[in-house]
This record gives sequence, C-alpha cells and structure tokens, in this order.
Amino acid sequence: MAWSIAQVARSSGVTSRTLRHYHSIGLLVPARVAHNGRRYYEQEQLLRLQQILLLRDLGLSLDVVGEVIAHRDEQDAIEVLAKHKEWLVKEQLRLGRLVQTVDATIDNLKRGGEMSPENVFEGFERNPYEAEARERWGDEAVDASYQRMRGWTEADAEKARTGYTRVHEGLAALKAEGVAVTELSVQELIQLHYEVTCLFWTPTREAYKGLGQMYVDDERFRQNIGSGDDALVEYMRDAMTVYADSKLDS
Repeated sequence: MAWSIAQVARSSGVTSRTLRHYHSIGLLVPARVAHNGRRYYEQEQLLRLQQILLLRDLGLSLDVVGEVIAHRDEQDAIEVLAKHKEWLVKEQLRLGRLVQTVDATIDNLKRGGEMSPENVFEGFERNPYEAEARERWGDEAVDASYQRMRGWTEADAEKARTGYTRVHEGLAALKAEGVAVTELSVQELIQLHYEVTCLFWTPTREAYKGLGQMYVDDERFRQNIGSGDDALVEYMRDAMTVYADSKLDS
C-alpha cells in the first residue's frame, strides 16, 4: 500500500514542501515517483520519517540525522525508540497527575472546599537538589536562578523541560555510532545543553568543565544521565570539556 505526499503530510504534520526537501537531500526518498511527478510513500518510508522526526525532536540537525540513520541497524533503532518511549510514558504519567490536580482544584473551588498542601501540588515537579544547591552555592545564587526562571518565555520553559533529555538521548545515539566528541553533531547537542544551563545560571569555562566532572563523580547524576551507562556520562563530560575550551571565556 502506498500513500501520496499529501496524505503523508496530513498524517505526520510535516509539510509537503519539507517532504520534497527531504527527498532532494536524499534523507527520505519516496518509494516511487509517478510520471506526473507525484511522490508516493510505503511503510518503509513512513517508519524512516518517524525516525527522522524523533531524532529532530532530540535537537539533531538534518545532516546529523542523515548520518545516524545511514549507519543505524534495526537493533539500534529499537534501542533508541525504547528509550524515547520510556521518557514519553513518564511525561504522560506526570501530565496525567497534573490534569487530575487541576480537576480536583476546580471541583473544590466550586464546592467551596479546601485542599491539603499535598493535594494542591500533586504532580508538580520538585527540585531534589535545591537544598544541596543552597548549601553548596548559597541562597543568593539559587534565588538568582529562580529570578531568571520567572522571566522565561514559553519557549524557554519548553527548552528547560525537554532540553536535557534531548541532549542525553541524542548523545547516546551518537556515542553508539562511535562519533567523536569533537564532531559538530556532538557539539551541537552540547550547545543545546549549555543553552538550557544558561536558563538557570551562566557558567564560565572552568565552571562548565567542573559541571561535566560533577556529572561523572556524583552517582545521582550518573544514573539520571546514563541510566547505568557510565561511559555515556564520561562521553558527555569530554564533549563539555571540548565545548568549554573552544567556546567559553575563562
């Protein structure tokens, strides 16, 4: 069975113009092109487009997406999709709790009732490191970070919510491909990591390198970033060091 470019565009949310561009650069070649120039896609192309969209969602450029897909075998694809699904399920559960909290709040307000603090804030993400941060860097630094957060745009908030996960998943894919930490594809993801970090505070060259080392030294960060793959955390630290030495002021 084949689908026209218009059908694929409508189902995927990707414009026909973008699909034609993907074809022109060899990223997504249609199953066939009719004599009238119309492009048609089959199951294989739909699955490839899904991979493209997932990798793009991780913040990878089209050049890098093409490289990753070209060198990826079926097992690699399954592993990356499984990790992405795990994050999506966690996010789905968190949003579900927030919906329940808002529904309960509306219901209580209508009835004139009261809610306990635990119920009022059910589903909201909490920073488990705040107390430690205040101890290590002081109240002024932490309060300054929260002040920055109050000035976020919607785009900033979205980047803060998903940015680090996109970086971790993207680096995992590139490390699996054996891409060196000095390569542009890796450094683009570290650029995203630095941009997310700067939403909270602006590290100097040495501070950013120290942050990367802390990821390796602290078991909590190693688990959060690598999910048991310590080599991935070291890969990220090394990439951060390259970025800091080449891009940041001392």
